[in-house]
Formats: sequence, structure tokens, C-alpha cells
Amino acid sequence: MVGNRTYAMIKPHAVQSANVGKIIDRIEREGFKVVAMKKVHFSSKFAEIFYAVHAQRSFFQELVADISSGPVVALILEKENAVQAWRDLIGATDPEKAAEGTIRKQFGVNVGKNAVHGSDSDANAALESALVFPDVA
Repeated sequence: MVGNRTYAMIKPHAVQSANVGKIIDRIEREGFKVVAMKKVHFSSKFAEIFYAVHAQRSFFQELVADISSGPVVALILEKENAVQAWRDLIGATDPEKAAEGTIRKQFGVNVGKNAVHGSDSDANAALESALVFPDVA
């Protein structure tokens, strides 16, 4: 089912700001099916594994600190062309540059606290989903 599933995550700031329900409502209204969902608090070690693709980037430690700062809501979403459809819905990484109507524009605060994560490819969606949901086929 590659191409029809993606990994999504509501980040700690959006969880702490009580925006989970609003974001999930938006996800479902946009035609995504929630295949799996759980609330989890990533350890720093797990966050380093999850974001290993960014390990050599200057923002890596900030990313790890942010994502492990509180609980997240992890999801596997299903829809045709799911990765691109999700990325279109969430908008640009920087909420100030995100298009009107996108999740990051509505719920993001800044680049570090941009409300949600979205896989950038089918391969990364499969990898991230397997890391967080090892029992979901």
C-alpha cells in the first residue's frame, strides 16, 4: 500500500495547547482515514533515532529536545497519494510562510513549534511508521 499511507505526528506544543482534537477533525474532514493513533512521550534517545536522517544538521539537537519535551500524538494516515496530500495540508515548515488554511499556519507558532510532522517520502513514511507502530502492518 505504498503511496497510500503516511506517518503524521502532532507535536508537543500542539498537544499542550489542546489542539489535538481540532487537528484530527481537520485530518478527517480532508478525507484521511486514521489507521493507527497513539499518544506517546518520546525519550531523547528515541527522538535521536527517529530524526537520525537530520543528525548532521545544525538544528538536530533542537529538534530532538523539542520532540521529546512532552507527549505527541502519532498517527498513520491513509489516503490516495498520502505523503503529498498530508504535506499539502500541513503547509511550509515555517508557519509564517505557510499558506492560509494549512495546519501549520493555523496551529504553528514558529519553525521549532510548527504543530505537526509529516513524512517527506514514501520510504520515510514507512520507516517512521515502523519505528513508532511496529505492530501495524
